Amino acid sequence: MIYRAAADCILLLHLAFTLFAVLGGLLVLRLPAILRVHLAAVFWGIAIEWADLTCPLTPLENFLRKRGGESGYTGGFIEHYIVMFLYPENLTIEWRYLIGLGLAAANLIIYGYIFLTRHRKLLP
Repeated sequence: MIYRAAADCILLLHLAFTLFAVLGGLLVLRLPAILRVHLAAVFWGIAIEWADLTCPLTPLENFLRKRGGESGYTGGFIEHYIVMFLYPENLTIEWRYLIGLGLAAANLIIYGYIFLTRHRKLLP
């Protein structure tokens, strides 16, 4: 029971990190102190997608699920939880590149907005 609960907590942490990487720039508008943390999350997310790596949270979640009597899963977090709803087949490297580009584009838009609004305030 405790292993299943821990695996669910890891799942929620993984989801929160993914959402933070995609939309955390919006938090930077209110909390500029988290800028470096968010940029690190963005670069990590892009690196995971483009280098075809597995996030360390995935094997940890699988380990906890197996210890709790459940079966683990193959592939990564995005492939298992998100892609199964969006795409019927396995996630290809091309889709991974597109996901990475989407992550970069979303954050470029958010940070472009932040940059423009901050510089407008400084202009006479």
